[in-house]
Amino acid sequence: MTSSTARFSPIAALLREAVDRRVFPCATVEVGRSDGVHWQDACGTLTYEATAPAATIDTVFDLASLTKAIATTTVVMQLFDQGQVRLEDPVRRWIDDWRGDDRQQVSLADLLEHASGLTAHLPLFRDHTSRVDFQHTISTLPLEYVPRTQSIYSDLGFILLGFLATDAAGGVGLDRQFSDIAERLQLGPLRYRPPADWRTHTAPTEIEPWRGRLLQGEVHDENGWALGGVAGHTGLFGTAPAVGRFARVLLRTLTGRPLVAKPATVRRFLRSTTVPGSSRALGWDTMLVTSSCGHRLSPDAIGHTGFTGTSLWIDPQQDLYVVLLTNRVHPTRDNEAILSLRPAIHDAVVEALTR
Repeated sequence: MTSSTARFSPIAALLREAVDRRVFPCATVEVGRSDGVHWQDACGTLTYEATAPAATIDTVFDLASLTKAIATTTVVMQLFDQGQVRLEDPVRRWIDDWRGDDRQQVSLADLLEHASGLTAHLPLFRDHTSRVDFQHTISTLPLEYVPRTQSIYSDLGFILLGFLATDAAGGVGLDRQFSDIAERLQLGPLRYRPPADWRTHTAPTEIEPWRGRLLQGEVHDENGWALGGVAGHTGLFGTAPAVGRFARVLLRTLTGRPLVAKPATVRRFLRSTTVPGSSRALGWDTMLVTSSCGHRLSPDAIGHTGFTGTSLWIDPQQDLYVVLLTNRVHPTRDNEAILSLRPAIHDAVVEALTR
């Protein structure tokens, strides 16, 4: 480590206090720069049971919507670099069901920026079990707003992106495409459909009413589950060190090395949208005073959160990243205490590094 553990003791205290207050059963955190890891920590136990094992830095978490930024957006970057897709491609070029005068001009970029007109979420899992069903329903839904007049964060748009990316790669699934990227970048344990031997060190999520069981190593999101655990909006599992390695590679790419993608491609994807009132970039969120990353990251910071209690924020200007993984949805998703904790953690990290 390049910084003393004592410097980060206030953040460790915040996390342990959060465990005591049952904000989440357990958490792992990694703070670093492009040159390496500066601090790691793990606290709590995998569940609230008295016999539950303690979390370690190698505990695996359901990353939920971090999938959108880390997997789907990175796969689309690769396809863009290969000339397989263009940001201005109309969705109808790839998705035959996408029809109607109100949506003819909606582009790949609009899906990435959550500005396609699609609603945020629908419980399609209740009666949909295949790509054909999901694609047709999403593509024929009445749009909630005129595309590019605003931004509504939409799982549905990223579900379509997963289908589109598969077709653009000649039928190679999103999981295989990302697996190839992760192997090339030597990211470590970061993948869809985690193997059975990960289960014992995977943090359980919810005792989920629809499936009637505790979910451990099985995707939490019901639509993701109905799609077989591989989707554009969710499905990725991983550890804090693996997510941290991804962040370091992204930071290094921005300094001119073609690692995640061509540096110019990454810079284009991380540019803030021109959609009115939106904080989005292509597949990522950006820094606002209301963001989950607090108030001390630079205006260039990009990040994402996951419903299960996960987040990744990367600040190229400060050469800094913060990975925070929790299972705040255990035993129920109704616990939202993490919303106030996230900004405090990120503010405390920046303060620790600038002392």
